[in-house]
Amino acid sequence: MLTITALYAALIAILFVVLSIRVIRQRNRANIFLGGASTTQAPQLLRAIRAHGNCAEYAPFALLLLALVDLQGAPPWGVHSLGLMLLAGRCAHAIGLSCTPQITPLRIGGMLLTFLMMTLCALGLIAHGLL
Repeated sequence: MLTITALYAALIAILFVVLSIRVIRQRNRANIFLGGASTTQAPQLLRAIRAHGNCAEYAPFALLLLALVDLQGAPPWGVHSLGLMLLAGRCAHAIGLSCTPQITPLRIGGMLLTFLMMTLCALGLIAHGLL
């Protein structure tokens, strides 16, 4: 069973819903309901869209990697460590990007945590597959 992965998938899902609600609120404030052509006139909307989109781009693949690591029998502390890296990275990136002005160290740190988590998962899965 993937109980550890399920925990982090649920937490990331909550983050995704929060980011979705932020986009909806910003669209209402800017009176822009379709597309992104006018987002240059609404920088907060553009930030909300990108924070949401970036989560949608990275989280599913990272969760798939986490599930594969979990299925391969990695120790629970290892799976939790990877899941926490992903969750912290996605939250840090979303906060850093969403603020005005953006908090660049949070944004960069969030991406680095996400990339590190994905790289560790990939290397572990490669090693497990070859050995």
